[in-house]
Amino acid sequence: MHGLRRAIICVVVAEVAGVAGVTGVTGVAGQRHLESKQQVMEDDEQSALVQPVYTIFPLGSINPLGWLKDQLELEANGLAGNMFEFYRFVNDSKWIGGTTEYSILDEASPYWFNGLVPLAFGLNSTRIQGQVRYYLDYVLDHQQSDGWLGFETTRETRGLWARCLLLLGLMQYAEADPTQTERIVDSIHRYVELAHSMLKDNYTGLLVHGDDVFDTAGFGVGRTHEYHIPLQWLYEKYPRNNSQVIWETMELMINGGVLWGADWRTFFVDGVYPTVYYDGVTPWNLSWVFLHGVNHAEGLRYPLAIYRMTHDEKLKEQTRFATDLISKYHKSLSGSIIADEYISDLNPNRGAELCIAAELIFSLTWIYQYLADNDLADWVEQVAFNALPASLSPDWYSHQYVQQENQPWSRNLTEGSAMWTDVNSYSNVFGLEPNYPCCTVNHPQGYPKFLANSFVGTEDGGIAHVYLSPGTLSTTLKNDNPVTITATGIYPFGLNLKYHVASTKAFSFYVRIPTWAGNASSVTGPEEQPRKLIAPTDKGLQKVDVPAGESTFTVDLNTQPRVEPRANNTVGLYYGALLYSLAIDYNDTVVAARQYNTEAILPANTTDEHSHDHIMVPTSLWNIAIDPDQIKVVQQNVISVANPVWTLGGPPVELRVAAVQIEWPLLYDTPDIPPVNPVVKGEPFSARFVPYASAKLHMAHLPVVSLPFVNLEVTI
Repeated sequence: MHGLRRAIICVVVAEVAGVAGVTGVTGVAGQRHLESKQQVMEDDEQSALVQPVYTIFPLGSINPLGWLKDQLELEANGLAGNMFEFYRFVNDSKWIGGTTEYSILDEASPYWFNGLVPLAFGLNSTRIQGQVRYYLDYVLDHQQSDGWLGFETTRETRGLWARCLLLLGLMQYAEADPTQTERIVDSIHRYVELAHSMLKDNYTGLLVHGDDVFDTAGFGVGRTHEYHIPLQWLYEKYPRNNSQVIWETMELMINGGVLWGADWRTFFVDGVYPTVYYDGVTPWNLSWVFLHGVNHAEGLRYPLAIYRMTHDEKLKEQTRFATDLISKYHKSLSGSIIADEYISDLNPNRGAELCIAAELIFSLTWIYQYLADNDLADWVEQVAFNALPASLSPDWYSHQYVQQENQPWSRNLTEGSAMWTDVNSYSNVFGLEPNYPCCTVNHPQGYPKFLANSFVGTEDGGIAHVYLSPGTLSTTLKNDNPVTITATGIYPFGLNLKYHVASTKAFSFYVRIPTWAGNASSVTGPEEQPRKLIAPTDKGLQKVDVPAGESTFTVDLNTQPRVEPRANNTVGLYYGALLYSLAIDYNDTVVAARQYNTEAILPANTTDEHSHDHIMVPTSLWNIAIDPDQIKVVQQNVISVANPVWTLGGPPVELRVAAVQIEWPLLYDTPDIPPVNPVVKGEPFSARFVPYASAKLHMAHLPVVSLPFVNLEVTI
């Protein structure tokens, strides 16, 4: 619909006691909302979408190597790759003819599908591809005559939200397997036409009316922009003379959410955005949808999704501002958002839900591709190398619901429910479903999408390696130039990367240099070119002119341990892309997996022989303060890392830090906030610090003390 003049309706809401024409729509503070004013903005004949700075390659073009391949294979052989065989919310999902869903949102197996598609094609696993192909065939073959995708048949049960997850999976599948593209696109078009007609009918399927039950809490209205990524993909690649319907469907989704009271543009604003949580008394006069941690991670994309359509630069600026707000007030040391269902502040005992880490990798990646700000790519790596794997068992068969920065035990917290907002006392246990099953089915998307976006196309027709994990890309550039790039090394466990490039013609290749890398970082090659110091662009990209044929070069990053200050004279320690934690020895007691809502032992028909919960209690001290002026790096000279790597002793790099035991009181059966004036117990010693994600029990947010000289060569 290029060149077609349209009007975009922007809805401004006002709280009123009653609703005319919209029955039963619940919004902010439980009040109802009414469209009180309509402001018409002319499109100015510009219906082309804003293009990203960095473009993605079709799913399957990038494959993992080294430690990342090991981890993705563990994922495929672990819970993610076996849920299809036994886990009731996937194996017996109503989406594929079963009888089981964990909520009326009907989101479980669509979450699974969204994560398993990139895993299947990123690993080129025929077994996992068989699972997602079965799901694809069943869902498409059972598309209803009116275009509805899913098993629901009544207005009361048909909610739009879970269809977004399905569309994300379908979009990826269509990119990865051209033999299925046409039937997938056919199906999506039929569905979009129905969704468009539903939304035009008083926002049916989005806003709850009368006896509707599909989303009485309002998850979908806080995530209306989630349709934009798959629908913008459809609009640009396969419009089929249906552009206006696709465009209007996206507009209607946003307008329906605004009518309800869920406009993220009004939230990521100074003076509105919540900063500090006062225990027991919340001063935030906001809808719960804004305060929900996973919504937060997803809501980051909201302004940018609309910016692509409106070209309003203020929305692009607001996207950057939103990331800064979250980083300042709610970002954990491991890169996640501190939120025990709902955001709190920077308190290290509150924890972060696993779903947040998975969603942040996706959201920040998408934002980075449009803003090109180097620190956003750093943030993605921070989540991928710290927050995400820290909540997963080394064999990828168990996971936590909530991860605490200071977590010296993983067990039922007898008073945990009193501390957390909407989380049970079992939530920091590594298990099959220690709390809501959303994290069980949603966590698989993290690493596969990280891999799929690790190489990107640049504006000058070149290629950039932006997430520095080992992998290989095979593609053909626009000038009919077949290219294969192989990146090897043990990053982030080491600081050196080696590249082998094969191409028919010369092209521009870039390596992203993290913001923490020092000026002594260097590039050697291609071929006989001597070592030279890095000179990255303002986007953090180091250009390497790659000749035709085959060539190799190396990138050697240089850095020192970093000390990140936090409130009350506390710190976190980093080296490179990794957060570090005190290494805590522990006993692991394996127990039967428990049901998330009753804590009863799960029946055998929804578990397998690997489905266990793990009760971990420390056997070494955890209550310490540190002197960050005394740190030593201990790096093993290896060319490969242990598998699994995210286990105590797995990574080949550690720190030694001067430390001393202190008195550290408990609160709600977990360590209280770090003591402001720590009381020392005993003599200083050299403490072993390891990469945070390898320490399933960890203490990472620690008070600072000044200590006399400690011999860091000796640890206890």
